[in-house]
Amino acid sequence: MKNKKVLVWLSWGVDSAVAAYLLKQEWYDVTAWFMINYMAPEWEYCPTREDIEVAREVATYLDIPFFTFNYIEEYEKKVLKYMYDWYKSWITPNPDIMCNSEIKFRCFLDEAISLWFDMVATWHYAKIEEENWIYHLLKWIDNNKDQSYFLAWLDQSQLEKTLFPIWNLEKPKVREIARDAWLPNAERKDSQWICFVWKVDLHKFLEKEIEKKVWNIVNTDWKILWKHDWVVFYTIWQRKWIQIWWGPALYVVKKDIEKNELIVWTEDDLALFSRELTASNFRFLAWNFDFSLKAKSKIRYRQEDQKVLLEDLWNNRIKASFENAQRWIASGQIIAIYIWDELIWSGIIE
Repeated sequence: MKNKKVLVWLSWGVDSAVAAYLLKQEWYDVTAWFMINYMAPEWEYCPTREDIEVAREVATYLDIPFFTFNYIEEYEKKVLKYMYDWYKSWITPNPDIMCNSEIKFRCFLDEAISLWFDMVATWHYAKIEEENWIYHLLKWIDNNKDQSYFLAWLDQSQLEKTLFPIWNLEKPKVREIARDAWLPNAERKDSQWICFVWKVDLHKFLEKEIEKKVWNIVNTDWKILWKHDWVVFYTIWQRKWIQIWWGPALYVVKKDIEKNELIVWTEDDLALFSRELTASNFRFLAWNFDFSLKAKSKIRYRQEDQKVLLEDLWNNRIKASFENAQRWIASGQIIAIYIWDELIWSGIIE
């Protein structure tokens, strides 16, 4: 792969900096890019401006070309609109997965190829293997940090042109490499924010487009406990922003669309558990399979693998039956299916 032209996604974080550093050590022809997804108005604090300068500092230190790519308009159309529309429909979206499939590995990948780059590289914690011209997406070595779930909607053409340089490194080793190489952001903390909103408060961000309402929070016995600002924002199993300061911690069990009610109860309430779900809008990543299929699955990031039986339903829908009852199945989220450590299929939970 020596002298292959690679466009590496350089964010402000240490993972992307180490990815760029390792690619250069392996004699790739490396160019860095920073993706601008969202920029707050001048009167609001916007960390993107600061992050650009950190990324530029890393690129200067590594002596590699640095460019910014403005995808604000594409994000508005493909990610933000999807997010607003789904919240308005009472369904919780997954913008991180949409961001990866439609922006990082589509808009930008297409542009990179048009600029005569051979490949793109990101810092994602996952592994790509090629066998007989088929590309397989595998889990990372540390299940707690594995990000294959967020890459569930990628396809063969995207995997073929992508590198994950830190796929074989655990996070402490990434930090160690950054320190040994004296990278400028070696000690910078990791981000826990949604990819396109960065450090903006998601609740306040949504309020710009979705009207707030005040209605009742009730328990599973239909007793009114409190009021809430707007039921649209909440998702199944959510605890945050349920503003009841007395008694045990409460979680969202259900959303009543007609009554605009939020139904909540304690963590152990049976209403939070289910053994089945249906899914649609399938993505077959590496190969198709026959039903019924026994496999493993995740219905959210960092969940431990769950044994599942997949059965074909009419009208392009699939039923997933779990060996163990699942807590917190949320419509609009993604179910990812694995055979051993390979992600083979995903769908949207109905």
